[in-house]
Amino acid sequence: MADEPNLTIALEKVCFLAQMAREFDVKDAVTEPDPGSNGSDDGMLSVLEDHTDDAVRSEIVTFIRGLNEDEQVDLVTLAWLGRGDGESSSWDELRAEAARAHNDRTASYLLGMPLLSDYLEEALSQLGYSCEDIEEEE
Repeated sequence: MADEPNLTIALEKVCFLAQMAREFDVKDAVTEPDPGSNGSDDGMLSVLEDHTDDAVRSEIVTFIRGLNEDEQVDLVTLAWLGRGDGESSSWDELRAEAARAHNDRTASYLLGMPLLSDYLEEALSQLGYSCEDIEEEE
């Protein structure tokens, strides 16, 4: 692509987050908020529920908070692009809006998007990238 946007975040990081978000997306509502049994007694069902101390959630939050501001802005822009809030040809305008909206709650904001992994992968596809291609290179 001739007018391809200049991403400040590595594609590997976007794909890693998409993979982690997919794991998080499959979590179900909490059915027993304070189970008294241990995991082996209840068939490890609690790992499939969205508890506040969920390890996947914690890993995603830590990962996003570890990114610099430009990388976080790129992630939000990619999510918006994949969600259909703009087109790849309007990347600069969409990114400028994401930069204006940036705050210290980026991780919470992105985790609030139920289809985050799909949005990120769709945005990469619109830009001519694929997480499958990146995995093959490694």
